Amino acid sequence: MTLIGSFIGGVLGGRWTAPSPAGAEKANSVNAEEFLLVDPSGKARAGLGLDQNGEVGLILTSRDGNRKLSLTPDERTVIKLTERSGRVLWGAP
Repeated sequence: MTLIGSFIGGVLGGRWTAPSPAGAEKANSVNAEEFLLVDPSGKARAGLGLDQNGEVGLILTSRDGNRKLSLTPDERTVIKLTERSGRVLWGAP
C-alpha cells in the first residue's frame, strides 16, 4: 500500500510541481542534457551530453571498457582515443 501511495503521489506531485517546458521545445522533439546507449547488461557504451562545464561531447566505449573514443569541439584535441588509464593512443588535430 505504501509503495502504491508513493508512486501515485510522485506521479501527481510531478505534474503539479513540474517546471514549465523550455521555450526551445518543438513538437516531435526530445530535449535532454544527456543520452546514454547501454548494452544488455546495463553498462554505458556510448553517451552524448554536457559535462560539468556545459561543454558538449560524444563518448564511445569499447566492449571490454579498455578504450574510449571521445569527440568534443570544446577541447584542444577534438577527437581522442584513450585507454582505460587515460593515456592518449591517438588524437586529432
